[in-house]
This record gives sequence, structure tokens and C-alpha cells, in this order.
Amino acid sequence: MFKLLKTILNVGDTTVKYPFKPYEVCPDFRGKPEYHAEQCIACAACTMACPANALTMNTDTVTGERKWLLFLGRCIFCGRCEEVCPTKAIRLSEDFELAVFNKQDLFQEAVFQLTDCQVCHRPFAPRKSIDYAIALLVQSGLSPEEAQTMRPQFETCPDCKRKHNSISAPGVNLGQHLNQEAAK
Repeated sequence: MFKLLKTILNVGDTTVKYPFKPYEVCPDFRGKPEYHAEQCIACAACTMACPANALTMNTDTVTGERKWLLFLGRCIFCGRCEEVCPTKAIRLSEDFELAVFNKQDLFQEAVFQLTDCQVCHRPFAPRKSIDYAIALLVQSGLSPEEAQTMRPQFETCPDCKRKHNSISAPGVNLGQHLNQEAAK
């Protein structure tokens, strides 16, 4: 009997003091996603990778804005968003306490301004995304001046690029409706 009590006293506490003492998690713990809008280029890679559709991105061409939205109530903490983000704007933290009184507290949102196409003047891509592409060109060895000369190509929407490339090709039959547009 005394041997059992002595063993119990030597073992000490077998439970944790949580919630009175912070619970220590392992270094690879996947908790609440932390989003840094200043690092984000609004490329939507995270929204395409999210299996739970907790991340959404909506583009409003009327206002020229792209809205990024994270709903923590749907997040399954898989870490796919962190893996695909090229700028590390979203990271999984060690925070796991997500209880809230108001459901709206589980939403995180960021709004990005879109750049207008230089040809048709419709909004199509976030300015930060274009700046990031040019920075990558400079990082790959292009001089900053050469990279800036390529900016008009980045600030032209895919539809206008497609029209310009197909119309300017000599000897290509585009079909009756496109040839008539080119003649105008």
C-alpha cells in the first residue's frame, strides 16, 4: 500500500492545467490560419486549393475590386492554403481556441483593387499581382528598366491579348465574324 502511494507521489501531475495554464502544442501543429493581407497578391491559389471551400475570392468588375474571404467555421486546418501561397501570406498558427459568441467573428476579409486593362479599360487583375510578376522578372536577372518596359503586357487583359495576337497574324483565317471586326 505504501509502495503504491510512494509511486503516485513520485509521478506528479498526470493531467494538464488547461485552461488555467496555456496548452503547449507540438511545433507542426496546424491551427487557425493567420492571414497577412499586405503580403497577399490576390492570385487565388489558396481558394483553388481549399478542399472545404473555407476560402473564397470574388471579383466585382463594376467596382473594380477583388474580395478575399476566409470562413473559419468551414476550415478543416489541412494546410493546403499555406502550401500553395507563393508569398506566404497565409500560415497556420498554433492557435486552436476558436470559440466565439458571434458567428461573424469567424470571418476574415480583405479587399484588393484591380488594374484596368490598357486596351479595353475593364478591371481584370490586382495591381499587387502585376507588381509581383515584375519583381520576379527583376529577381530572375532582368534589369528593372527592362522589366518596367514589359508592364504594358502585364496590364493587358487576356481577351485583348488574344484579339491582338490573332488579328495581327497575317494569313490566318479567323472566321467571318472576327475578320469583319478586324476590318473595322
